[in-house]
Amino acid sequence: MKMKMDAGSFYIPKHLTPPGQDDHFICSEQNTIGVADGVGGWSKKGVDAGDYARQLMDNTMTAIYDQTEGPIDPKGVLNEAFLKTNLKGSSTACIITLTGNKLHAANIGDSGFLLLREGEVVYQSPVQQRRFNCPYQLGKSSDSPSSAQELTYSVKLEDVIVAGSDGLFDNMHTSEIEELVKHGVEEKYTPQQLAWSLAWFAHSCSLDKLSSSPFEIAAEEAGMEHMGGKVDDITVIVAYIRPMD
Repeated sequence: MKMKMDAGSFYIPKHLTPPGQDDHFICSEQNTIGVADGVGGWSKKGVDAGDYARQLMDNTMTAIYDQTEGPIDPKGVLNEAFLKTNLKGSSTACIITLTGNKLHAANIGDSGFLLLREGEVVYQSPVQQRRFNCPYQLGKSSDSPSSAQELTYSVKLEDVIVAGSDGLFDNMHTSEIEELVKHGVEEKYTPQQLAWSLAWFAHSCSLDKLSSSPFEIAAEEAGMEHMGGKVDDITVIVAYIRPMD
């Protein structure tokens, strides 16, 4: 049976001030989604950290639409986009496509995705970072797409993909994501409604100085102190694996 990704998204910029530093896309025609997170350190040099992420995602979409034959190659389209993105800055990126019953992804940095089956996480993309809070990142003075991990995993009907920037994964534990996804599926949320639910939960956690967030735990493991959540841009894309119409 042919399958598709039925996807929706929600984005909450840092401090609720648009446009923020994240960007993303959903290309339903090609069963492909992507998210990028501009590296905030560039703001200290007077560079809008989100500009690079936005141009990178725009160029990725162009590369996808320009591919008229064969399945989408996530690393290939990411490389094409990278070569055409000439702004100052850098960004993490995760591109995911569905071909047959296989998810194929190219991921660089600490954006990423989870695959849930019957409410439980069965796969999580690994994080690439050089040290705590210093992810791999695409940029002319940083990393190239050759550093991106190529990931493949089989899917089944009714699986759920949750992709996002680190603003999601730094503030929500896997168990919390599982719980909200289970609830959303039971209540027949649309992908966008579930993305909204996850994004706002992560946002509330980011402002909670008393919660034991994944970011706080990672900081402690790195010998650093951080209390509670991490205020950040939060992008969430949710995709249900459905039968092709």
